[in-house]
Amino acid sequence: MKIAATSVGVALLFVAPAAAQGSGRSFVEFSGALGAGLVTMGAAYGIGKLATAAYEGMSRQPEVAGSIQTAMIIAAALIEGFTFYALFICSQQNPWAS
Repeated sequence: MKIAATSVGVALLFVAPAAAQGSGRSFVEFSGALGAGLVTMGAAYGIGKLATAAYEGMSRQPEVAGSIQTAMIIAAALIEGFTFYALFICSQQNPWAS
């Protein structure tokens, strides 16, 4: 979790000079990029935790490895689908930016 917080902090440090060089525009325009980054990091973290739990379960009970793997693939696909939907929403034109 410390790595994620540090990554977000460093990203925000680099966004501020980029916004200062703009022509008087606000941080609202960068909210989509920040949201896309947070969604991607959250999905990667979630799929990593999902795979970790699935592999631990498969190592404890190898006889049910097939059903655990199937459930893991379905859950990962649902997470990826939500991630693509969220990235699409974040990439759209921001209605509040002028």
